[in-house]
Amino acid sequence: MQQQSARSLASATCVLLLAGCTVTPLPITQLEASIQTTSLLERAKQDVEPVSGAIDLYEAMARALKYNLDHHVEIMDAALRTRELDLAHYSLLPNVVAGSGFAARDSYLASSSYNILTNTQNFGASTSSDRRISTSDIAFSWNVLDFGLSYVRARQSADKYLISRENRRKIIQRVIEDVRTAYWRAVSGERLLARLRQLEGRARKAQASSRSISAERNTSPITAVTYERELVDIRRTIHDLERDLIVAKSQLAALMNLPPDLKFSLVTPRRNGKLVLDLSARDVVATALNNRSELRDVWYKKRINQHELDAAFLELFPGINVIAGSNFDSNEFLYNNNWVNWGAKAAWNLLRVVQYPAKRAVIEAQDDLFDARARALAMAIMTQVHVSRIKFYHFAKELKTANEFFDVQSRLVSLMRIEAGAERISEQTLIREEMNTLVAEVKRDIIHAHLQNAYANVFASMGLDVGTSDLPVDQDVRLIAQAIRNAWYEHGDTNAGRLRSTASVR
Repeated sequence: MQQQSARSLASATCVLLLAGCTVTPLPITQLEASIQTTSLLERAKQDVEPVSGAIDLYEAMARALKYNLDHHVEIMDAALRTRELDLAHYSLLPNVVAGSGFAARDSYLASSSYNILTNTQNFGASTSSDRRISTSDIAFSWNVLDFGLSYVRARQSADKYLISRENRRKIIQRVIEDVRTAYWRAVSGERLLARLRQLEGRARKAQASSRSISAERNTSPITAVTYERELVDIRRTIHDLERDLIVAKSQLAALMNLPPDLKFSLVTPRRNGKLVLDLSARDVVATALNNRSELRDVWYKKRINQHELDAAFLELFPGINVIAGSNFDSNEFLYNNNWVNWGAKAAWNLLRVVQYPAKRAVIEAQDDLFDARARALAMAIMTQVHVSRIKFYHFAKELKTANEFFDVQSRLVSLMRIEAGAERISEQTLIREEMNTLVAEVKRDIIHAHLQNAYANVFASMGLDVGTSDLPVDQDVRLIAQAIRNAWYEHGDTNAGRLRSTASVR
């Protein structure tokens, strides 16, 4: 009966344990998702320095570097690699393990022995152990092979940290390019969107007037419909121009990690400066090959792969483990309760000798792959550098032509206004020419934004960090902006101060 009860109790215990170990998938509820989303949005906007005035180009760059979330991801990744490198250093140290324990039983650990020669029991049951025993020890162990492998892994962790730094440089260069483009487009939008909408309103009124005249039969139906078609085409052109400008400010706000609905103004920079590229094509290519983060990334990965070959070679040797420790046992039957032990042990995995040729072949193939990738990147970088220089000079030419066209169009529309005031030309003709003037101004601004982006793209294609190399982002936005302004001043930025340029910008 007792055995049956014990069996039932054991079965019930097993069922309860198995039920407790069962895991059921629990999807996130709508409430939990809402709470997480709200928390994410609040944390994304926290600690952002409020906007206190009009934002210029360099403050926009500073805010993007300090608050841009993509940049923060790379900063966190670099911090993680630093922690991993610190952790790898500890793996070089020997193991020191301290332990203690307690054991008790309700009866003595007693035993007797049997003499196999005489087939008699030697003596009665005896014990050499207390019923309650406490132990403690501290042991020192060091594996020579593990030390060598840990050193190699630490070197690899150091290279991974350097790779994360190169990834951060690449993100910074992309952010700076994007800020330049979005900023100049946003400036153009602030200046021109209101005028575009005003012109669209005039086109709508003229279109309504044209329909009224056509309905009253005061003009030819073909003439009226043709006039209306031209007005609709003007409105369509206005919408096309608005599409290029209307989202620029929201894009700039996103780069600076500002809410898209935040109202802020921009400083309108001077447009009478110059930009310069005073390096030859050969110098630009050489600079790019020495500084581009993509190439450095491959070089570091190749070095990590070479360290892997060192690790594979070290694994061929036997592992020697040296052990030393101090021990204590409270058992009073022991003659020595405290003692020191030491020793050494060697172990050798012979299969690694067989595996080594295959592992080495894999590592060498990986090294060849990195070489091929580096060659391909070198050719791609040279192409990017040449293309960026060509684009810069091309946009400089385009801007010069756009300035000339805008000047001519401005003179023409002035004459048209005089003629319209004297009622010698129609309202339709004046609206068309004012639209052409506004289109010329918008296109000039868009080309100017392309030129500014091309200027930054040349430096990015060379892998140069203008004012952003190891820039401490924990400073105030004003100080970061000043540091970036000074750096671009040294490189001839139009809006930073001193000018060293041959491509005119208006």
